[in-house]
This record gives sequence, structure tokens and C-alpha cells, in this order.
Amino acid sequence: MSEHHHDHIGLQPGKRVQGTALLAILVASVMIVMKGFAWLLTGSVALLGSFLDSIIDLSLSVMNFFAIRHAQTPADEEHRFGHGKAEALAALVQGAALSLAALFLVVEAVRAMLTPSVLQESTIGIIVIAVSIVLTGGLVMVQRRVAKATNSVAIHADSAHYAGDLYMNMGVIAALVLSGPMGFVYADPVLGLVVAAILAKSAWDIFSAAADQLMDRELDDDIREEIKQIILSHPQVLGLHDLRTRRAGLSSFVQCHIELDGAMTLNNAHQISDAVEASVMAKLPGVEVLIHQDPEGHEELTPLEQS
Repeated sequence: MSEHHHDHIGLQPGKRVQGTALLAILVASVMIVMKGFAWLLTGSVALLGSFLDSIIDLSLSVMNFFAIRHAQTPADEEHRFGHGKAEALAALVQGAALSLAALFLVVEAVRAMLTPSVLQESTIGIIVIAVSIVLTGGLVMVQRRVAKATNSVAIHADSAHYAGDLYMNMGVIAALVLSGPMGFVYADPVLGLVVAAILAKSAWDIFSAAADQLMDRELDDDIREEIKQIILSHPQVLGLHDLRTRRAGLSSFVQCHIELDGAMTLNNAHQISDAVEASVMAKLPGVEVLIHQDPEGHEELTPLEQS
């Protein structure tokens, strides 16, 4: 069972996630134009890395938007748990693209080390990157707020590499200052390697989060404990076992066995299960709950089922 819930600004989580994805597309588009122009003028390897990252940001944010829309498509006969894992699949592609960008940047940085030169028009590059930092910082703040409120892995993935962009852009400014006015010709390719490392780290974080969803990793221990406490708070629930949880896109799934008085009628057991499901969903919006009823002490449980 699931319900539509609204956040504190009155938007359903799905609409809020889609709006955030569109905002990322707009910001990435603006930054591509600015960084591309600045790179053509300066020839900076570090700025090239930031420019390439913005191109990837745009393509992946567009893909994210459509993946998020697909993930929010209602369940159908072939996908009865919904389409939430489309977000995780999109995140895997993001991670792969970031990995390739990091590798390409390493190659370009090594090439620049072999043929060092003083950067030209570095002031324009510094101004462009400063504006990019402001735009990216605002976007990351919005993305983190939405990701926390909705548990969207796609928005979390977008936020992870845009946050990496902040540190990257600071490094690019340092490279432009050191390799331009100050004449340290090796600063640009060295900081280009630092940017590549940031991209690689972001790729790893994205891979990890997506893999957790695709492999049906359990929800955090504190959430599982909260679910147990909610279920066991019902006075007629005598025990709980085989609690299983997972997340897919914006939805979380909970299933478990509850132990009831063996002499209870099926109708009463059903009513208790409905009440427990309603209690869990009231505390954890967006969760779907499936409960099986057992007579108390009827089964021999394995250690995993008892956990």
C-alpha cells in the first residue's frame, strides 16, 4: 500500500524530484557555454576537465530526468514492484561516464606536463569559474535537501558529482592563477590530475549507492529498529521475525512475519495486520508494507530470521 504525500512546500516528492532534475539541466547548460568559451581562450587542462565534467553533467542530468520519470511510472503487470530501480540504473551510467572523463583528463594532464606552457587570458577563466562555483553551490543545496526528503538515489548521485564540481572549480581557479599570472607552468596539469581524482571518487560513491539499491541492501539499522518498535507497539502483536526491507527509487518496501494468539480468528488477525501496516506507513511515508501472520511459537527460526 502507498499514499501520495506532500512535503513542507506543498509538492509531492515525485514532482519535487523532477523539478530538481530540470534545475540541474538548466545549470549545466549555462556552465557548458561559459566554460567552453573560457577553455578556448585559456587552453587550461584543469578548465578542460571542468568543461568536460559539465558536458557529462548535462547529458546525465537529462538522462536522470527521464529515468526519474520512468521510475515514478505506476506498477504494471510486468513490473508489480514499480519501476524505481530505473534510477539506480541511470546512476550506474553516471558513474561509468565520470570514470571515463577522469581517465581522459589524466591523459590530457600528462600530455600538458610533457609540453608545459604559460596560460593566456587566465582572468576570464577565473571569472567564469567563480560564477560556476556560485551556480553549483546553489544547485547542490537544493539537491541535498530534496535527496534527503525523498531518498532519491538519482538526485543523490547528481548531487555527489556536482558537489565534487565545487572542489574541482576551486582547484581550477588555483591552476589558472598559478599557471597564468604567476607563471608556474606545471600547476595546471598537476591540478588537472587532482580534478581527475575528484571525478574518480564521485564515480565510486555513485556506483556504491546504485549497487546498494540494485542488490536490495537492507535499510539502515536505525530505520529497521524503528520499524520493529512500531510493529511491536501493537498490544496484540506477540512477536516479530523475518523482517526484510529494501528501497527502489522513491519507494521503500517492508515485509515481515508477526506472531499472534493462535486461537485468534482470521478476521481479527487481518484487522491487526491492517492496523500495523497503517502505523508503519504513517511514520514512514512512501513505504509499502506486506505482513504475514503466524501463530505465536509456531515456527523454528533461523538466526537470520530472528534478526
